[in-house]
Amino acid sequence: MPTIVVPYRGDAKRRLPPAIRAAVALAMLGDVVEAALHVGRVIVVTDDAATVPPGADWISDSGTGLGPAVAAGLADVDGHALVLNADLPAATPATIEELAAAGLALVEATDGTTNALSLPHPEIFAPLYGAGSASRFRAHAAFATVSIPELEADVDTLADLERLTLFVGRRTRTLLAVPA
Repeated sequence: MPTIVVPYRGDAKRRLPPAIRAAVALAMLGDVVEAALHVGRVIVVTDDAATVPPGADWISDSGTGLGPAVAAGLADVDGHALVLNADLPAATPATIEELAAAGLALVEATDGTTNALSLPHPEIFAPLYGAGSASRFRAHAAFATVSIPELEADVDTLADLERLTLFVGRRTRTLLAVPA
């Protein structure tokens, strides 16, 4: 059973409209954590403990970036770890288990960044996030790239959210008032 690390910054979704930014970010975090809790222990790394959904553990985020936040979460993991970005509202337990079964693997976003990692040994991690990070992770270690559409579907813009509306988890669906 892997441990799932979810780094979260409520103010990170700057390309979403300000009126919905915080609520959407929090709903997506809740959907990711809800799915992940069916797979293993969940650690949310954030600077705001009040945003951590029930059932997940909390580790304080130093605020120095995504890589250091993930490293902080992984420091509390012994064994297989998964890293899931908090903006993957279509994640399901089955897709998270599929990632875990892939061994040393990553899920690449359409823009070349990295949405998820499977780390059979957490010490393999290096803070390589940012533009083109999937290529850097592959160059760093023998990461396999797995195609899992639900984990490739991140939300950075309102257009992303509208495109995924029918596939998101219950919290995000409720926020958007989409019928189940």
